[in-house]
Amino acid sequence: MIDRRQSVRADVGRRSPEAPVRTTLSPRKPSGILVAANPGERGKPGTQRGGVRDDRRWRSAAAEGRIIEFVSAATSSQPDRPISELFAEKRPLRSLEFYPPKDEVGVEALRQTAAALRRIGPDFVSITYGAGGSTQARTAQMSALLRDEFAFTVMPHLTAVSHTRAEVAAVAHTHYERGIRNIMALRGDLPNGSPAATAFKDGLHYGSDVVALLKELHPDLCLGVAGYPEKHPEAPSFEADLVNLKRKVDAGASFVTTQLFFDNEAYYRFVERCRAAGIGVPIVPGIMPVLSLKQVTRITSMCGASLPGRLIRRIEAAGDQPEIIEALGVDWALTQIRDLIANGAPGYHLYILNRARSALTLAAGLAA
Repeated sequence: MIDRRQSVRADVGRRSPEAPVRTTLSPRKPSGILVAANPGERGKPGTQRGGVRDDRRWRSAAAEGRIIEFVSAATSSQPDRPISELFAEKRPLRSLEFYPPKDEVGVEALRQTAAALRRIGPDFVSITYGAGGSTQARTAQMSALLRDEFAFTVMPHLTAVSHTRAEVAAVAHTHYERGIRNIMALRGDLPNGSPAATAFKDGLHYGSDVVALLKELHPDLCLGVAGYPEKHPEAPSFEADLVNLKRKVDAGASFVTTQLFFDNEAYYRFVERCRAAGIGVPIVPGIMPVLSLKQVTRITSMCGASLPGRLIRRIEAAGDQPEIIEALGVDWALTQIRDLIANGAPGYHLYILNRARSALTLAAGLAA
Protein backbone atom coordinates (compact mmCIF):
# COMPACT_ATOMS: atom_id res chain seq x y z
CA MET A 1 0.00 0.00 0.00
CA ILE A 2 1.27 3.48 -0.85
CA ASP A 3 2.23 5.61 2.14
CA ARG A 4 -0.25 8.49 2.12
CA ARG A 5 2.35 11.02 3.13
CA GLN A 6 4.70 9.79 0.42
CA SER A 7 1.91 10.31 -2.13
CA VAL A 8 1.58 13.94 -1.01
CA ARG A 9 5.33 14.44 -1.35
CA ALA A 10 5.18 13.12 -4.89
CA ASP A 11 2.71 15.87 -5.84
CA VAL A 12 5.14 18.69 -5.28
CA GLY A 13 8.55 17.17 -5.87
CA ARG A 14 11.46 17.08 -3.48
CA ARG A 15 11.45 19.86 -0.95
CA SER A 16 13.22 20.33 2.33
CA PRO A 17 10.93 20.55 5.37
CA GLU A 18 12.70 23.83 6.05
CA ALA A 19 11.83 25.31 2.64
CA PRO A 20 11.52 29.06 3.09
CA VAL A 21 8.19 30.81 3.39
CA ARG A 22 8.08 34.36 2.10
CA THR A 23 8.13 36.85 4.96
CA THR A 24 8.41 40.16 3.13
CA LEU A 25 6.07 42.01 0.86
CA SER A 26 6.75 44.70 -1.72
CA PRO A 27 3.83 47.07 -1.34
CA ARG A 28 2.09 48.71 -4.21
CA LYS A 29 2.33 52.47 -4.22
CA PRO A 30 -1.27 53.50 -4.49
CA SER A 31 -2.29 56.93 -5.59
CA GLY A 32 -6.03 56.90 -5.77
CA ILE A 33 -9.31 58.02 -4.40
CA LEU A 34 -11.57 57.06 -1.56
CA VAL A 35 -15.06 56.30 -2.75
CA ALA A 36 -18.09 56.00 -0.50
CA ALA A 37 -20.84 53.48 -1.06
CA ASN A 38 -23.27 56.38 -1.08
CA PRO A 39 -23.76 57.00 -4.84
CA GLY A 40 -23.77 60.72 -4.25
CA GLU A 41 -20.19 60.51 -3.04
CA ARG A 42 -18.82 58.42 -5.92
CA GLY A 43 -16.09 60.03 -7.95
CA LYS A 44 -15.16 62.70 -5.40
CA PRO A 45 -11.42 62.78 -4.89
CA GLY A 46 -10.11 62.07 -1.44
CA THR A 47 -6.76 63.13 -0.10
CA GLN A 48 -4.94 59.88 -0.77
CA ARG A 49 -1.37 60.98 -1.47
CA GLY A 50 1.75 58.87 -1.42
CA GLY A 51 -0.11 55.87 -0.06
CA VAL A 52 -1.44 57.70 3.04
CA ARG A 53 -5.20 58.01 3.27
CA ASP A 54 -7.11 60.87 4.91
CA ASP A 55 -8.22 59.33 8.21
CA ARG A 56 -10.44 62.30 8.97
CA ARG A 57 -12.55 61.64 5.89
CA TRP A 58 -12.59 57.91 6.62
CA ARG A 59 -13.82 58.51 10.18
CA SER A 60 -16.38 61.04 8.98
CA ALA A 61 -17.85 58.55 6.52
CA ALA A 62 -17.75 55.83 9.18
CA ALA A 63 -19.74 58.02 11.55
CA GLU A 64 -22.42 58.36 8.86
CA GLY A 65 -22.66 54.57 8.59
CA ARG A 66 -21.32 54.25 5.05
CA ILE A 67 -19.20 51.40 3.78
CA ILE A 68 -16.04 52.77 2.19
CA GLU A 69 -14.56 51.40 -0.96
CA PHE A 70 -10.89 52.15 -1.55
CA VAL A 71 -9.94 52.13 -5.21
CA SER A 72 -6.44 52.92 -6.37
CA ALA A 73 -6.41 54.64 -9.71
CA ALA A 74 -2.72 53.88 -10.13
CA THR A 75 -2.89 50.15 -9.49
CA SER A 76 -6.42 48.96 -10.20
CA SER A 77 -5.63 48.20 -13.85
CA GLN A 78 -2.37 46.36 -13.15
CA PRO A 79 -3.24 42.65 -13.25
CA ASP A 80 -2.28 40.40 -10.37
CA ARG A 81 -0.05 37.42 -10.84
CA PRO A 82 -2.03 34.16 -11.11
CA ILE A 83 -1.69 32.02 -8.00
CA SER A 84 -1.05 29.03 -10.26
CA GLU A 85 2.34 30.56 -11.10
CA LEU A 86 3.23 30.65 -7.41
CA PHE A 87 2.64 26.91 -7.06
CA ALA A 88 5.11 26.38 -9.91
CA GLU A 89 7.84 27.78 -7.63
CA LYS A 90 7.67 24.54 -5.59
CA ARG A 91 7.65 26.23 -2.20
CA PRO A 92 4.95 26.15 0.48
CA LEU A 93 2.49 29.01 0.05
CA ARG A 94 0.84 30.81 2.97
CA SER A 95 -2.62 32.31 2.52
CA LEU A 96 -5.28 33.82 4.77
CA GLU A 97 -9.06 34.13 4.63
CA PHE A 98 -11.02 37.24 5.60
CA TYR A 99 -14.76 37.79 5.65
CA PRO A 100 -16.44 41.10 4.78
CA PRO A 101 -17.43 43.12 7.86
CA LYS A 102 -21.01 44.27 8.45
CA ASP A 103 -20.33 47.90 9.34
CA GLU A 104 -17.64 50.54 9.58
CA VAL A 105 -16.50 49.36 13.00
CA GLY A 106 -15.80 45.99 11.40
CA VAL A 107 -14.10 47.66 8.43
CA GLU A 108 -11.69 49.47 10.71
CA ALA A 109 -11.02 46.25 12.64
CA LEU A 110 -10.30 44.46 9.37
CA ARG A 111 -7.90 47.22 8.37
CA GLN A 112 -6.03 46.87 11.64
CA THR A 113 -5.86 43.09 11.20
CA ALA A 114 -4.62 43.45 7.62
CA ALA A 115 -1.99 45.97 8.69
CA ALA A 116 -0.72 43.58 11.36
CA LEU A 117 -0.66 40.62 8.99
CA ARG A 118 1.14 42.49 6.25
CA ARG A 119 4.44 41.88 8.04
CA ILE A 120 4.22 38.10 7.50
CA GLY A 121 3.78 38.53 3.73
CA PRO A 122 0.99 36.09 2.82
CA ASP A 123 1.22 34.89 -0.76
CA PHE A 124 -2.45 35.70 -1.21
CA VAL A 125 -5.62 36.36 0.78
CA SER A 126 -9.21 35.39 0.09
CA ILE A 127 -12.41 37.13 1.11
CA THR A 128 -15.70 35.31 1.47
CA TYR A 129 -19.07 35.88 -0.17
CA GLY A 130 -22.16 35.68 2.04
CA ALA A 131 -24.91 33.11 1.59
CA GLY A 132 -26.91 33.88 -1.52
CA GLY A 133 -24.59 36.74 -2.43
CA SER A 134 -25.65 38.71 0.65
CA THR A 135 -22.23 40.39 0.92
CA GLN A 136 -21.67 40.94 -2.81
CA ALA A 137 -20.97 44.68 -2.58
CA ARG A 138 -18.92 44.38 0.61
CA THR A 139 -16.85 41.52 -0.78
CA ALA A 140 -15.97 43.69 -3.78
CA GLN A 141 -15.23 46.71 -1.58
CA MET A 142 -13.02 44.80 0.83
CA SER A 143 -11.25 43.06 -2.04
CA ALA A 144 -10.32 46.48 -3.39
CA LEU A 145 -9.22 47.68 0.04
CA LEU A 146 -7.04 44.65 0.76
CA ARG A 147 -5.51 44.75 -2.70
CA ASP A 148 -4.89 48.46 -3.14
CA GLU A 149 -4.22 49.64 0.39
CA PHE A 150 -2.27 46.63 1.64
CA ALA A 151 -0.79 45.25 -1.60
CA PHE A 152 -2.20 41.76 -1.04
CA THR A 153 -2.89 39.45 -3.95
CA VAL A 154 -6.62 38.99 -3.41
CA MET A 155 -8.81 36.03 -4.31
CA PRO A 156 -12.47 37.02 -3.80
CA HIS A 157 -15.06 34.29 -3.49
CA LEU A 158 -17.86 34.17 -6.07
CA THR A 159 -20.87 31.87 -5.81
CA ALA A 160 -23.74 30.57 -7.93
CA VAL A 161 -26.54 30.64 -5.36
CA SER A 162 -29.35 33.11 -6.17
CA HIS A 163 -27.44 34.55 -9.15
CA THR A 164 -28.08 34.51 -12.88
CA ARG A 165 -25.23 34.02 -15.32
CA ALA A 166 -25.35 37.74 -16.14
CA GLU A 167 -25.05 38.65 -12.46
CA VAL A 168 -22.05 36.37 -11.93
CA ALA A 169 -20.48 37.76 -15.10
CA ALA A 170 -20.99 41.34 -13.87
CA VAL A 171 -19.27 40.63 -10.55
CA ALA A 172 -16.40 38.86 -12.30
CA HIS A 173 -16.03 41.75 -14.74
CA THR A 174 -15.77 44.25 -11.87
CA HIS A 175 -12.97 42.22 -10.29
CA TYR A 176 -11.25 41.77 -13.65
CA GLU A 177 -11.32 45.49 -14.42
CA ARG A 178 -9.61 46.15 -11.09
CA GLY A 179 -6.78 43.82 -12.03
CA ILE A 180 -7.86 40.81 -9.98
CA ARG A 181 -6.94 37.59 -11.74
CA ASN A 182 -7.73 35.03 -9.01
CA ILE A 183 -11.23 34.00 -7.93
CA MET A 184 -12.53 31.26 -5.62
CA ALA A 185 -15.41 29.72 -7.58
CA LEU A 186 -18.08 28.10 -5.41
CA ARG A 187 -21.64 26.87 -5.49
CA GLY A 188 -22.23 28.76 -2.25
CA ASP A 189 -24.34 28.25 0.85
CA LEU A 190 -28.10 28.48 0.69
CA PRO A 191 -29.61 31.52 2.43
CA ASN A 192 -31.44 30.62 5.64
CA GLY A 193 -34.89 29.30 4.82
CA SER A 194 -34.26 29.20 1.07
CA PRO A 195 -35.15 25.85 -0.54
CA ALA A 196 -32.60 24.42 -2.95
CA ALA A 197 -35.28 24.15 -5.64
CA THR A 198 -35.52 27.94 -5.92
CA ALA A 199 -31.94 28.93 -5.00
CA PHE A 200 -30.35 28.28 -8.38
CA LYS A 201 -30.96 30.18 -11.59
CA ASP A 202 -30.03 30.20 -15.23
CA GLY A 203 -28.25 26.85 -15.28
CA LEU A 204 -25.88 27.69 -12.41
CA HIS A 205 -26.32 24.79 -10.01
CA TYR A 206 -22.78 23.74 -9.06
CA GLY A 207 -19.32 25.10 -8.50
CA SER A 208 -18.31 23.52 -11.81
CA ASP A 209 -20.89 25.72 -13.56
CA VAL A 210 -19.29 28.83 -12.06
CA VAL A 211 -15.81 27.66 -13.08
CA ALA A 212 -16.94 27.01 -16.66
CA LEU A 213 -18.65 30.39 -16.94
CA LEU A 214 -15.68 32.33 -15.57
CA LYS A 215 -13.19 30.55 -17.83
CA GLU A 216 -15.45 31.27 -20.80
CA LEU A 217 -15.54 34.97 -19.89
CA HIS A 218 -11.89 35.37 -18.94
CA PRO A 219 -9.68 32.39 -19.87
CA ASP A 220 -6.70 33.91 -18.04
CA LEU A 221 -8.40 33.82 -14.64
CA CYS A 222 -6.85 31.50 -12.07
CA LEU A 223 -9.69 29.75 -10.24
CA GLY A 224 -9.61 27.99 -6.91
CA VAL A 225 -12.31 25.56 -5.81
CA ALA A 226 -13.28 23.88 -2.54
CA GLY A 227 -12.53 20.30 -1.51
CA TYR A 228 -13.76 18.34 1.52
CA PRO A 229 -11.36 15.89 3.20
CA GLU A 230 -14.26 14.53 5.25
CA LYS A 231 -16.88 14.82 2.47
CA HIS A 232 -19.24 17.65 1.67
CA PRO A 233 -22.18 17.50 4.12
CA GLU A 234 -24.67 17.21 1.24
CA ALA A 235 -22.76 14.59 -0.77
CA PRO A 236 -24.22 11.07 -0.60
CA SER A 237 -20.75 9.48 -0.61
CA PHE A 238 -17.02 10.17 -0.88
CA GLU A 239 -17.12 8.84 -4.43
CA ALA A 240 -19.88 11.24 -5.48
CA ASP A 241 -18.07 14.12 -3.83
CA LEU A 242 -14.89 13.36 -5.78
CA VAL A 243 -16.84 13.17 -9.04
CA ASN A 244 -18.10 16.70 -8.38
CA LEU A 245 -14.62 17.93 -7.50
CA LYS A 246 -13.17 16.45 -10.69
CA ARG A 247 -15.87 18.25 -12.71
CA LYS A 248 -14.67 21.54 -11.23
CA VAL A 249 -11.06 20.80 -12.06
CA ASP A 250 -11.92 19.58 -15.56
CA ALA A 251 -13.86 22.81 -16.11
CA GLY A 252 -10.69 24.82 -15.51
CA ALA A 253 -9.91 25.11 -11.78
CA SER A 254 -6.19 25.55 -11.05
CA PHE A 255 -6.10 24.38 -7.44
CA VAL A 256 -8.19 23.11 -4.54
CA THR A 257 -8.41 24.61 -1.06
CA THR A 258 -9.81 22.23 1.53
CA GLN A 259 -12.39 22.72 4.19
CA LEU A 260 -10.84 22.92 7.64
CA PHE A 261 -9.80 19.71 9.39
CA PHE A 262 -8.03 18.88 12.64
CA ASP A 263 -6.60 15.45 11.84
CA ASN A 264 -3.94 15.46 9.12
CA GLU A 265 -4.69 11.86 8.23
CA ALA A 266 -8.00 13.11 6.79
CA TYR A 267 -6.04 15.35 4.41
CA TYR A 268 -3.58 12.62 3.41
CA ARG A 269 -6.44 10.20 2.66
CA PHE A 270 -8.21 12.92 0.66
CA VAL A 271 -5.14 13.64 -1.47
CA GLU A 272 -4.71 9.94 -2.13
CA ARG A 273 -8.34 9.61 -3.26
CA CYS A 274 -8.06 12.70 -5.46
CA ARG A 275 -4.96 11.42 -7.23
CA ALA A 276 -6.61 8.05 -7.79
CA ALA A 277 -9.60 9.89 -9.31
CA GLY A 278 -7.35 11.78 -11.75
CA ILE A 279 -7.36 15.12 -9.91
CA GLY A 280 -3.82 16.38 -10.30
CA VAL A 281 -3.93 20.06 -9.27
CA PRO A 282 -2.38 21.35 -5.99
CA ILE A 283 -4.53 20.66 -2.93
CA VAL A 284 -4.02 23.30 -0.22
CA PRO A 285 -4.94 22.26 3.33
CA GLY A 286 -7.28 24.61 5.19
CA ILE A 287 -6.40 25.15 8.86
CA MET A 288 -8.33 27.00 11.57
CA PRO A 289 -6.80 27.66 15.00
CA VAL A 290 -9.38 26.89 17.69
CA LEU A 291 -10.46 29.89 19.77
CA SER A 292 -13.17 28.25 21.89
CA LEU A 293 -14.99 24.93 22.15
CA LYS A 294 -18.32 26.61 21.39
CA GLN A 295 -16.91 28.26 18.29
CA VAL A 296 -15.28 25.16 16.85
CA THR A 297 -18.27 22.93 17.68
CA ARG A 298 -20.60 25.29 15.81
CA ILE A 299 -18.34 25.53 12.76
CA THR A 300 -17.61 21.81 12.51
CA SER A 301 -21.32 20.99 12.84
CA MET A 302 -21.97 23.08 9.72
CA CYS A 303 -19.09 21.86 7.57
CA GLY A 304 -18.92 18.22 8.61
CA ALA A 305 -15.37 18.26 10.00
CA SER A 306 -14.61 16.02 12.97
CA LEU A 307 -12.89 16.97 16.21
CA PRO A 308 -10.24 14.57 17.55
CA GLY A 309 -10.99 13.43 21.08
CA ARG A 310 -7.54 14.49 22.25
CA LEU A 311 -8.19 18.08 21.13
CA ILE A 312 -11.60 18.16 22.82
CA ARG A 313 -10.12 16.88 26.09
CA ARG A 314 -7.42 19.55 26.03
CA ILE A 315 -9.95 22.33 25.48
CA GLU A 316 -12.28 20.98 28.16
CA ALA A 317 -9.39 20.77 30.63
CA ALA A 318 -8.68 24.47 30.06
CA GLY A 319 -12.13 25.31 31.40
CA ASP A 320 -13.25 28.92 31.12
CA GLN A 321 -9.81 30.29 30.26
CA PRO A 322 -9.94 31.79 26.73
CA GLU A 323 -6.24 32.66 26.61
CA ILE A 324 -5.27 29.08 27.46
CA ILE A 325 -7.73 27.68 24.91
CA GLU A 326 -6.37 30.01 22.23
CA ALA A 327 -2.81 28.91 23.05
CA LEU A 328 -3.87 25.27 22.81
CA GLY A 329 -5.57 25.95 19.47
CA VAL A 330 -2.51 27.66 18.04
CA ASP A 331 -0.24 24.86 19.26
CA TRP A 332 -2.49 22.25 17.62
CA ALA A 333 -2.54 24.20 14.33
CA LEU A 334 1.23 24.70 14.47
CA THR A 335 1.75 20.95 14.87
CA GLN A 336 -0.59 20.33 11.93
CA ILE A 337 1.17 22.80 9.65
CA ARG A 338 4.67 21.56 10.47
CA ASP A 339 3.62 17.99 9.68
CA LEU A 340 1.82 19.01 6.48
CA ILE A 341 4.75 21.03 5.12
CA ALA A 342 7.27 18.34 6.09
CA ASN A 343 5.20 15.84 4.14
CA GLY A 344 4.93 17.86 0.95
CA ALA A 345 1.70 19.87 1.21
CA PRO A 346 1.86 22.84 -1.21
CA GLY A 347 1.24 25.32 1.60
CA TYR A 348 -1.59 26.11 3.98
CA HIS A 349 -4.66 28.36 4.06
CA LEU A 350 -5.57 29.89 7.42
CA TYR A 351 -9.16 30.59 8.39
CA ILE A 352 -8.42 33.49 10.75
CA LEU A 353 -11.93 34.93 11.34
CA ASN A 354 -10.52 38.44 10.76
CA ARG A 355 -8.17 38.11 13.75
CA ALA A 356 -4.44 38.65 13.49
CA ARG A 357 -2.98 37.23 16.70
CA SER A 358 -3.23 33.52 15.96
CA ALA A 359 -1.80 33.97 12.44
CA LEU A 360 1.10 36.04 13.77
CA THR A 361 1.79 33.49 16.51
CA LEU A 362 1.80 30.67 13.96
CA ALA A 363 4.16 32.60 11.70
CA ALA A 364 6.54 33.14 14.63
CA GLY A 365 6.36 29.46 15.57
CA LEU A 366 7.09 28.34 12.02
CA ALA A 367 10.03 30.71 11.78
CA ALA A 368 11.60 29.36 14.95
